[in-house]
Amino acid sequence: MFFAKNKKLGAAVIAALLATSSVYLAGCGSKQQAQQMGQQVKVMQVIQQDTPIYTEYAGQIAGKDEVKVQSKVSGNVVEKYVEGGQYVEAGQPLYRIDSRQYESAVLAAQATLAQSEATLGNAQTDLYRDQQLLADNAISEQTVTTQQSNVNAYQAVADANAAQLRKAEQDLADTMIYAPLSGQLGVDDVAVGTFAGAGSTSLVTIGSSDPVFAQFSLSETEYLKAMNLESMNMGMQPQVTITLADGTVYPYTGQIVQADRALKSKTGTLTVKALFPNPQNLLLPGMFARVRISGEVVPNALLVPQRAVQQLLGKSFVMVVGEDGKSAARTVELGDKVGSYYIIKSGVEAGDNVIVEGLTSLKEGMDLIITQVTPEDMGFTLMGDDTQFNDSEVSPAEPSKQ
Repeated sequence: MFFAKNKKLGAAVIAALLATSSVYLAGCGSKQQAQQMGQQVKVMQVIQQDTPIYTEYAGQIAGKDEVKVQSKVSGNVVEKYVEGGQYVEAGQPLYRIDSRQYESAVLAAQATLAQSEATLGNAQTDLYRDQQLLADNAISEQTVTTQQSNVNAYQAVADANAAQLRKAEQDLADTMIYAPLSGQLGVDDVAVGTFAGAGSTSLVTIGSSDPVFAQFSLSETEYLKAMNLESMNMGMQPQVTITLADGTVYPYTGQIVQADRALKSKTGTLTVKALFPNPQNLLLPGMFARVRISGEVVPNALLVPQRAVQQLLGKSFVMVVGEDGKSAARTVELGDKVGSYYIIKSGVEAGDNVIVEGLTSLKEGMDLIITQVTPEDMGFTLMGDDTQFNDSEVSPAEPSKQ
C-alpha cells in the first residue's frame, strides 16, 4: 500500500515538472523568436543645414513708461472719474480735489491785484503832472525823480500781485488731475474722500502698454562675446525673441535698445532692455519671459536630437543603423545646443540614421525593426526645448570598441 501511494505521488511530481519545463521552453522559444525578429526602434536622419546659434536669458517684462500720478495741490478727493485697471488716454480726467479754498485764493489775489493797479495808476498820473510842471520850470527835477521811483515801486508790487493771481489760478486748475500719458491704470487707485498731499500722495499708477521692455542681464563674458559678434556683423542688430511662461513663443520680434552704463558690482552683470511691440496687450509688466538672442550662423551644421545622445565615462555617443541594418555605436563630439538638437562636430555624417527612441537595453550589433520618423513626428524644433524627452527611455549603451 505504501509503495503504491509513493508510485502515484512520483507520477504526479513528474507530470508537474514536465508541464513546468514545457512552459519554460515555450517562453524561451518566444523570447528567442522576438530577439531574432529584432529590436523595435524609431530612427531619424541626421540633418545638415545652416544653423543660427541662440543664447537664452531669464528676463522680465517691464513697462516702457510708468508714472505714479500725484496731486500738485493738497486737499480731499471729491470726485473720481476712472476705475483701477482701466485704459485711459493722455489728458483724460482722473480725479478732482476740493477746490473751494483755491477759488477763494483766486478772488483774494484778484482783489489785491486790483488795489495795487489802482495805486500804480494814481502814481503814474502824478508823475505825468510833475513832468509837465518840470517842463514849465514850476517844480524841481528832484520831485520828478522821486515820483518816478514811487511809480517803479508800485509797478513791482502790481507785478508781484499779478504773479500771485496766476499761481492761485494755476492751483485752482490743478485741482483737476488729468492722465499724463495714455496707458492702463493700476489697481492702486485711491477712493473718494482720500486726503491728497501735494507731491506726496500717489493717487494711481499709470503705465504705457505698447511697446514694452523685456529686461535681462548679461555676464561680463557674454557681453564681450556679444560686442565681438556685433563688430563681426558690422553693427547689425541681433534678432531678439521671447518665450512666455506657458512655453509659447511671442509672435513679434524685438530689438535691443538700452544697456546699462556699468556692470552691477554685486552680481557682475549688465542690465539690457529689448523693446517689443504689444498691440494686443498680451505682455504685462512683471511677467516672466525667456529672452532668446540670435548669434552666429554655423554653415552646414550637422544636427542630432539631444535625446539620441548618450554619455558614458565622459564620452558622448549615438546609436545608428549600420550598413547591415544592425545597431552600431558612434562616438561623437558635441557642439552647441540648438533647440531640441546638438550640433555635432564629428562622428556622424549627413544622411546617417540615428536612433531616437527604443534605446532601452539596446546594444551594439542587435537586429532592428525600424520606424522612420521626422522632426515633426517627434516634436523636435530648432527654436525650443524637446519637451517630449523621457529620461526612462534612454539608458547607456555599450560604445563600439575601437
